[in-house]
Amino acid sequence: MRLLPVQFRPTPLLEAASSVIRTLKGAGFDSGIVGGGVRDSLLGRSLSDCDIVTAARPEELAKLFPGSRLVGASFGVSLVRHGGFEFEVAAARQERFYLDGRHPGEVRYTRDLAVDMQRRDFTVNALWYDPVTEIVHDAVGGIDDLERGVLRTVGEPEERFSEDYLRMLRAVRFVSRLRFRLDPAAERAIRRLAAKCGELTGERLRGELSSMLTGPDPAGAVRLLERTGILAVVLPEVAVLRGVEQPPEFHPEGDVLTHTLLMLEHMAKPDPLLAWSVLLHDVGKAVTQSRDETGRIRFFGHETAGAETAAAILERFRFSTAERDGIVQAVRNHMRFASVLRMKLAKLRRLLADPNFPLELELHRLDCIACHGILDVFVFLLDRLAETPHLQTLPEPFVMGRDLVAAGVRPGPRFRPVLEKVFDRQLAGAFASREEALACALRLLDSGG
Repeated sequence: MRLLPVQFRPTPLLEAASSVIRTLKGAGFDSGIVGGGVRDSLLGRSLSDCDIVTAARPEELAKLFPGSRLVGASFGVSLVRHGGFEFEVAAARQERFYLDGRHPGEVRYTRDLAVDMQRRDFTVNALWYDPVTEIVHDAVGGIDDLERGVLRTVGEPEERFSEDYLRMLRAVRFVSRLRFRLDPAAERAIRRLAAKCGELTGERLRGELSSMLTGPDPAGAVRLLERTGILAVVLPEVAVLRGVEQPPEFHPEGDVLTHTLLMLEHMAKPDPLLAWSVLLHDVGKAVTQSRDETGRIRFFGHETAGAETAAAILERFRFSTAERDGIVQAVRNHMRFASVLRMKLAKLRRLLADPNFPLELELHRLDCIACHGILDVFVFLLDRLAETPHLQTLPEPFVMGRDLVAAGVRPGPRFRPVLEKVFDRQLAGAFASREEALACALRLLDSGG
């Protein structure tokens, strides 16, 4: 057991957690802050996560904190509100006999916190801190791994990953977030077990992948997913983009996956919708690649094929309807920016006023940066928005269906295309009044639209 004296930076969160631990220790139960909060504090980061492990059993904890609430009866996890914060307090335990790649078949309480640490995933997450004595306790070599910048499992890697297959994705996330190296033994185990990631639910996969894509090194995370074989299991539609050649005159950077990774590297903010739009924007290229008579590579309709593939992926990962619709629209529309400089005013106004436009504009910027680097269209659109900000809001149409009915026209299928044409002309500034627009609509109806 290595004991490291250290004084964490005082914060209201730490003080409230310390008060809970003092109460527990005062009643004779060894306790401490555990997990990511300890790890991040030792790395010089602010303490934002404060889980507590204790030798007290749930019923003993409830006597000390009558307002506590048992939320994980099988694992002895309670919620304790104290000092304006809510803490997850877990009874120290042992777990054995994982039968389904996630849930232990046997859970036993223990009074020894060092024993509890043996069931945890990675050594850097298996440290506990006693704020009363101001000592970090390390029974697994986590402090050394922190100092070396290595992510290593507690115990034998294959056994640890087999307990919960999601730990393989967590390993990738921690490596990319902490900028650590993955322990070679852990990487070998992941390669052997990668296929098991296919047994994970879409919701659990989405959570880990989204955390990677919005972390400090999303491209590095995807590269490690590819290297370990996980990418081919959980996102085969993205994995197959490796080796899909592109025309070098437009994509000197290389194949489709290289282009996608460069876009991820240039993301300026951790926006999950943008990150997923980037990751999936070119998934249609793998199935639409062709060559013309000169040998030039083409991807006709890849945005349409990509939108269909993206929709299936997002459904598989159980994204909300709103999230799925925004990402799929961005994938489907990402090629329309090529015609912006030739767009008529009405079409341009519809583009600028689209609620999804900010996402699509940033996707376009990243798309350009990661290939030819020409940002003419992006700058043009920014200039238009700066000069005429009202273009981002569409006006109320001069003419609607009820106006045509009031003019004596029987409703029918012709209404919609005629109203769209009239509204386009309105956006282009063709009418000075509603009367002019209505007269135009009636003429179009009389002439067959």
